[in-house]
Amino acid sequence: MPEINKSVLPGGIKVVSEYVPFFQSFTLGFWFDTGSVNETRANNGISHFIEHMLFKGTTSRSAKKIADDIESLGGYLNAFTSKEHTCYYGRGLANHFDKTYEVLSDMILNSVFNKDEIKREAQVILDEFYDIEDTAEDLIFEKFEMEVFKGNKLGYPVIGTEKTIQSFTQDDIVNYISKNYAANNLTIVSSGPLKHEKLVELTEKYFAGFNRKIKSRSKQVKLQQANDVIIDKDIQQTHLIYGCPTYGIKDENKTAVSVLSHILGEGSSSRLFQVLREKNGIAYQINTFYNLFWEAGTFGTYLSTNNESFDKALKLIDKEFEKIKNKKVTKKELKRAQEYLIGNMILALESTTDRMNRIAQSEIYLDRHKSVEETVDEILSVNVDDIMNIAGEVLDKEKLVKIIIAEKEEQ
Repeated sequence: MPEINKSVLPGGIKVVSEYVPFFQSFTLGFWFDTGSVNETRANNGISHFIEHMLFKGTTSRSAKKIADDIESLGGYLNAFTSKEHTCYYGRGLANHFDKTYEVLSDMILNSVFNKDEIKREAQVILDEFYDIEDTAEDLIFEKFEMEVFKGNKLGYPVIGTEKTIQSFTQDDIVNYISKNYAANNLTIVSSGPLKHEKLVELTEKYFAGFNRKIKSRSKQVKLQQANDVIIDKDIQQTHLIYGCPTYGIKDENKTAVSVLSHILGEGSSSRLFQVLREKNGIAYQINTFYNLFWEAGTFGTYLSTNNESFDKALKLIDKEFEKIKNKKVTKKELKRAQEYLIGNMILALESTTDRMNRIAQSEIYLDRHKSVEETVDEILSVNVDDIMNIAGEVLDKEKLVKIIIAEKEEQ
C-alpha cells in the first residue's frame, strides 16, 4: 500500500514523500508558495518569467545540458506557474531519481540568469502572450478573472503584460527570488517507489545552505462589484463566460459547488451539454468550471457558438440555472455526479504526477495530507438540499457576470 511521510527540516523546508512500491517511475516536484499574487503591477509576470529562466543555464550546465542530462535517461522536466504557486518537476524511472533531484536542485540554487538569455526569453514569452491574445478560449478566462478579482492581486494575469514582460532585468529577477524563494515556503514532494529517507537525504545534501526565510503573507480577497465586459475580436464564433467569484479552498462549501458544477456542465451527461449540444445543436463547446484558490474561487459556464445562436444559447443557460435553483435534483442525478467526481479522482491516481500534485496542494493549503477516503466522504456527504442551496447562491443573477468575445458588428 502507498505510504506517506513528512519531515520539516531545520531550515523550514517541508519534505513529503509517497512510497508507491508497485510503480516503476516517479514524479518529483519542488513547490514554491509564490505566484502572481505576490507581484506588483510593475513586475506582474515575473514569477512566470523566472520559471522559464531556471531552464536557461546554471553555473555548471547550459540549457541544452539541463535537457540532455534528463532526457538521455528517458526522463522529463517541466514547470508551471499559477496565481499562488510555482512548481518545478521531473519524471523518470526509479533508478534515475538521484540525478533528477540533482538537476532540479541545480536549476533552483545555481541559475545564472544570463542577460542575453533574459532578452531572448522575453521574446519567447511575448509569443506566448500573443498566443493567448489570439486564442479566444484562453483570453476569455484571463479577462474573466481580471474582472471578478479586480482590485485584488488574484486578478493579475500569470503571464504579465506586454510591457512588463519586456522590462525584466537580471537585478529584478535576483531581487524577486531573494524575497520569494525561501526555505519556509518550499515544499518538496515525490510519488513513486522511493523511500522517504532518500528524499530527506538528498534535500539535506543539496539544500544544506538554503536557509532564507520570509514572513507569512496575507491572501485576503476583498471583492468589488464586477461588470459585464464585451471584447471585439476578428473571430467567427461568439465566446461567453457567465459566472462569478465564489468559495475558495478553505471553505467547506467548496465540495457542494464542485458537485453542482458536475451536474450542470461537466461531462456529456450534464444538463447544459444535453440541452445545448445534444437537443439543440447550437454549441460544440459548453461546460461549467470551478477554479479554486485559497481565499476564493471562480464558478461559471463557458460557451462558444455561432453568432446567430448566441441569444438562444444564453436563454437556455438561464433556463437551466433557474431550474436547478428552484427544483431539487433527483437522488439519481446527484449520485451520478458524485460517482463522476470520485471516479475521475481515483483514475488520476494511476499517474505519479497527479498523485504528486494532489499531495503537494494538500500540504501547501492544509498543512497536512488529505486522504482519498476523506475526499470521497466529503463528496458523498453532499445532499439534494445542499445542491439547491448552493445553486441559489452561486447562480444569483445579481452576482453573475458575462464576459463576451465576439466579432465586432458592422455599423
